[in-house]
Parts: sequence; C-alpha cells; structure tokens
Amino acid sequence: MNLKKIFGLTLISGLILIISSCDLKRPAKGFEDEIYVVADSVEFAQLKSALDSTFEKTIYTPQPEKLFTLKRINVSRLDHYERFKNIIIVAPLNSGSSTSNFIDAVVDTAIKRKLQTDANFIVYKNNLWAKNQLVIVLSAPTMQELEFKILQNSDKLLYSFQKISDKRLFESLYNPKFEKMKIEGKFLKEYGWTIYVQADYELALDKPADNFVWLRRSPGSDMERWIFIHWIDNATPEYLNIDSIKAIRNRVTEKFYRTSDNEGYVVIAKDYFTTNEVNFNGKYAIFTQGLWDLNIKGMGGPFVNYTFYDKDTRRLYMLDGSIFAPKYYKRNLIQQVDVTLQSFRTAKELSADRKEDLLDAVKD
Repeated sequence: MNLKKIFGLTLISGLILIISSCDLKRPAKGFEDEIYVVADSVEFAQLKSALDSTFEKTIYTPQPEKLFTLKRINVSRLDHYERFKNIIIVAPLNSGSSTSNFIDAVVDTAIKRKLQTDANFIVYKNNLWAKNQLVIVLSAPTMQELEFKILQNSDKLLYSFQKISDKRLFESLYNPKFEKMKIEGKFLKEYGWTIYVQADYELALDKPADNFVWLRRSPGSDMERWIFIHWIDNATPEYLNIDSIKAIRNRVTEKFYRTSDNEGYVVIAKDYFTTNEVNFNGKYAIFTQGLWDLNIKGMGGPFVNYTFYDKDTRRLYMLDGSIFAPKYYKRNLIQQVDVTLQSFRTAKELSADRKEDLLDAVKD
C-alpha cells in the first residue's frame, strides 16, 4: 500500500512505500519530549514564536523544564528522520519554499482545498512511517493565517502529542510479567477499583478506615515516586472545585505524608499551581499540577492530581502522584506517574475477564 492510501496524500516520485499493517512497522524511535519540525529556515523563524508557545511550554519541577523541545530539519533530510516519534511538517501553501512545494506535491486536491478554506483544518496521521508515531501537517494560504492557525489550535495540537506520548509510555511501562496483580486484585476485591502496580512499587500504606492507599517506588532513594488513591463515600459533585481539592489534598498529606520524626508534613506550595478541566476515562475531572513542600521546608518536588466524581458509586476519587528527585530533571518522571494514574479503573469499567484474572490473583 502506498503512502497516498495511508495518508490521504499523493506521493511525489521517490518516496518510499509504506507497509499497510501498523503491526509490521518498526516502533517509532527518539525521545518522548522531542518534536522534529520539517520547515525551511526562514519560514521556521517566522513561525517560531507560535510553535514555541504551543509546544515548548514551561513546567516547574521546581526548576523550569519544557514539555517538548522543537528541532528543525530540512525537508531534504526527512528520510533520515521519518521513524522518529513526533513530526510536524509546516509551511504556507504555495510560498515557493521547499517544504511548501513538498506539501503541494503530496496532498491531494480535497486536502488542499480544506487547507485553503478551513482555518482550523489540520492533517493528523498516526503510524505513518513507524508504529505509535504522530505526524502533523500544518499549512494555510498565507504565513499570517498559518501562524494564527497554530495559535488558535495550540491546546489541541499539544494534547495530540501528549496523548500519543502517554500511550507509548504506558506500553513501555506495562509488562504483565512484572505486574503486581495480587495487589491490584486486593484493591478490586476490597475497594471496588484497581490501578496498575508496577513491580518496583510497594504498598506503603493501606488505611481502609481512611479510604487511603499509598504506593511508593524506591523509598529512601534520591528518585522516589509516590502515588496515593483517596476516596470519599456518599459524596457529591460539589466537591469538584479548586478550594475543596486543595483542602482535601492538604488534609490527606498532613496525615499520611510525614517525616520520620513526625515534625514535618507535605503541603501544596503556593507557586506554580495550575488546574485544567479534563476527560478522565469518560468522566469530568479536575487535573491539578503544582509543587509540594514541607511545612518546615527542606524538601519539595512536583505533583499531578486527578479528582473526579463517580456517579455509579457516589464516590469522589482523588488520584495523586508526586516526585522527589532533587538531583534529576523530572519532566519524564512526572509523565510516568501521570500515565500510571490514568490506568485507574473502577470495577464497572473492567471487562469480565480482567476482573476474573485480578480476583484469581488474590487467591494465589
């Protein structure tokens, strides 16, 4: 099958044929936080501000780190980079640049018409040259319209790369040979929910009376990861507001995230606290991201948190992941705990086979 049938684009001569089955393609390679931008140097310079503000957003861990780093390449070198995970091909239509000519040569008439007439039309293609790859084509009639398109769709563009990156990361983290199904089954049997427990996580605390579970990775090291699940029974959606989320998290961490001498406990730091409304497995959720600190200072790090209401069980769930790794960059560590949190499922959301497997693991 040629690239036209897969991409909806018409190939210029010389482009390679693409294997029709994604499963037969080699996995995409490269770093999760790198996006290769196929663009001419002059056009890239004009679009750089819009691209940077869209993809190179800064998070604080507490040191500043970028969500993604952009790397420009010439279209003439695309064949050397076509297996990388994240690729953007960007140029105005008919500008005369080599990238513009490339887009003009490969897009068919219907796609070209949409690029010319629809201010928000963007070409997304998964698994084009490699498995779990995302390629995006950005174009518009003029440079000004193209810049506006990028800015107008910045959230959607960023989300697209974040989502496929999460998918790749979970596939790399998940290994049934090293999955602690006994712990997962215990959660399902006793609490009616489960979450993926990687082999190197320990069940640090299990407090049924407080509806609290703490999973901990590498305790006592300089690269710790903490995950807690807390739920409130007979709750209402009214809890889904920022003040309540802050109060609940601070109450929980004050009780359970304490120093060994019991003098200090974890609180939400004042700086760099952000919130977003998100879809968590079909449920409305508040996603918060910020920094944790000790009330007596001396330690700190980033955290991510999903809080949502499950109407079937009338529970408010809080899923939280924290990092303590003072010597390391933490962007990728944050993504790892985020992806683990996203594996959370209630009993109703599990297939019958999955429930049976987990509950059988508890019996062993």
